[in-house]
Amino acid sequence: MSCCAPGAELYVAGSFGSDELRHAARSLGDGTARIELSVPAIHCGACIHTVEQGLSRLDGVMNARVNLSTRRVSIRFRENNPPPLAETLVRLGYPPHLFDESETSNDRTMSELLRGLAVSGFAAGNIMLLSVSVWSGADGATRDMFHWISALIALPALAFGGGIFYRSAWQTLRHGRMNMDVPIAIGVTLAYVMSLFETINHGPHAYFDAAASLLFFLLIGRTLDHMMRDKARSAVVGLARLAPRGAIVIAADGSREYTPVSEIKPGNRLLIAAGERIPVDAQVVSGASDLDCSLINGESRPQSVAAGSAVRAGTLNLTGPLTLEATARADDSFLAEMMRMMEAAEGGRTRYRRIADRVSALYAPVVHLTAFVTFLGWMAIDGDWHKALTIAIAVLIITCPCALGLAVPIVQVVAARRLFERGVMVRDGSAMERLTEIDAVVFDKTGTLTLGQPRLINVADIAPDMLTAAASLGAHSRHPFSQAIAQSTDAAIVDFDAVTEVPGFGVEGRRGASVWRLGRAEWALGQDSDSAASSSWPGTILTCDGQERARFVFEDILRPGAAQTVQALEQAGKSVEILSGDTEAACRDVAETLGVRRYAAALLPSEKVARIVALAEQGHKALMVGDGLNDAPALGAAHVSIAPATAADIGRNMADLVFLHDNLDAVPLAISVSERAGTLIRQNIALAIVYNAVAVPIAILGHVTPLIAAIAMSGSSLLVIANALRLLRAGEKVTASAASAPAIGLYPKGSST
Repeated sequence: MSCCAPGAELYVAGSFGSDELRHAARSLGDGTARIELSVPAIHCGACIHTVEQGLSRLDGVMNARVNLSTRRVSIRFRENNPPPLAETLVRLGYPPHLFDESETSNDRTMSELLRGLAVSGFAAGNIMLLSVSVWSGADGATRDMFHWISALIALPALAFGGGIFYRSAWQTLRHGRMNMDVPIAIGVTLAYVMSLFETINHGPHAYFDAAASLLFFLLIGRTLDHMMRDKARSAVVGLARLAPRGAIVIAADGSREYTPVSEIKPGNRLLIAAGERIPVDAQVVSGASDLDCSLINGESRPQSVAAGSAVRAGTLNLTGPLTLEATARADDSFLAEMMRMMEAAEGGRTRYRRIADRVSALYAPVVHLTAFVTFLGWMAIDGDWHKALTIAIAVLIITCPCALGLAVPIVQVVAARRLFERGVMVRDGSAMERLTEIDAVVFDKTGTLTLGQPRLINVADIAPDMLTAAASLGAHSRHPFSQAIAQSTDAAIVDFDAVTEVPGFGVEGRRGASVWRLGRAEWALGQDSDSAASSSWPGTILTCDGQERARFVFEDILRPGAAQTVQALEQAGKSVEILSGDTEAACRDVAETLGVRRYAAALLPSEKVARIVALAEQGHKALMVGDGLNDAPALGAAHVSIAPATAADIGRNMADLVFLHDNLDAVPLAISVSERAGTLIRQNIALAIVYNAVAVPIAILGHVTPLIAAIAMSGSSLLVIANALRLLRAGEKVTASAASAPAIGLYPKGSST
């Protein structure tokens, strides 16, 4: 999110002005704002710990979270007290930039890595050739000449190949801290300086080949690590590329001007030609076309839109020009929300990440202390400083915290990508860890187990004027049954003086002295009235001043994959139940169709929460799957929660995960991928422990040269990252075959609330 023009990146030398900060930040509507800054210097677990701790100590900062893959930090702060974010990051040694998503494809880091890799590889190869003569017995002046030539060749390798490590190490040291590049820089420098000393003094041994080869192998590891990270987070990059840089805005006088997407505001009219993507969430004002909405709902079949249709950012206009009215800024549109969810998934604070952060913070001091003690120990044993220093260098290089400091977040990135490919967005990375702990799954009915797109089937039995009144009230609610009533007639809308929605009950409108209500019968009639006590109708009714005027009957369709999802969850040992505000008959029909033995009907939002709390008190950890406004409290109370993308805004914001497709197999898929991710993280931690437990003692005992140490460290890093990438195959058993199953029609004689 940036105030910069497309394709531009603002480099920060000092600080953001308060006005600039407010412009670049995204207001969250509760007195706080969020800003995302690019921090290219971040590259390890120690960096994450330093940045997050430094920013969190500032007055006004609510939280700060670093995403290692994107090298970005997301900061939430109080709007009325903008903290000195840039100054703090510069002081910590991590100068920030305002971030522009369009710059994700401009990978300067990869170019620098490849350049350093080429130079160090060339130097290592040539020095190795010169070393062959020394190994073959060259002596005296000939040996010294080869050593001097090797020293000259190694210098560019240290400058170009080692520059990446030296800059990183210097930035942290000059601010009084350490990171994982400090021991590498010290190890390479010591190897070169020791070899230069030997050359000046006509010594028989020099390690210029080891220094150049060390850089070469370290850069191979870091380059492959960088490539794997890009591969793992390609889903976010793909989303960023779906966002247009701008659109044609139609001014009030009819003139047209191309406007950057960051400057498009709600109410602006946009002209979108065929073949262009929708830049922001909007509503069609005029024109008709077909949209490719596969990004939103996973359906390959185009969706027809016309005047009045709502369209989402990122969808592709296929067949005809459209005039749209923007309903949200680019930062508040659905596409931006998807990208934020992906970033949140990658940077979640799981138990393993917290362990990794603590270990990474201790890594550099412990490694240096170990190397120093090793040097002193060998000096005490035989007094050979050359041998002691060589062994100490090997110890500096061979220790590898990659599984904890690097590969744990890589697993989260890969898991988020895997779920995204199957239409599941993760709003909080820790949700994947919590998913592995659940033993109960609680479903809402309408809009969750069913599609939530009911159709009014008794229109002929309702008086036209009553249907018009009910439709006018229903238009003020997002509840599926209210929307079904609102769409059942084209008659002129009745104007009410005031309309209020009561979550869990219905919609109330005032017209003159009359009070009209559309919703649950007992509420619409008045819970204490005689009419309410005598009414046998359990569903939705329309009343005027407490007198019933119309009854409504709907049909609904089970969500694709619902039956298969319930079966899969029960086979996995999870208890399944339905909590719904709908009628007893409607819930019973769905429960019997799906084979769910436990269900509760006609529940208020507070009663759903009470059931979730009761499960927790019994020792159960529940997953709540719901979509409505009335489900939001239960989604927040559950151990972890999932909502469809069609959910009400508050419900979607309360959920930990959001699934984009109609198919409900997203639920077992998310559980499967999360369990697999947890397994791979534990494997990576075990690999790191075993590697260090074996490699470090061998190095301390003097059986490893600096060159072998570099190869071992790079190899262990690649091993744990490659292990994380196995997650891309997770969840294959959870198929989308349920989507092809015939839809099941349900005809409950009532409604849900």
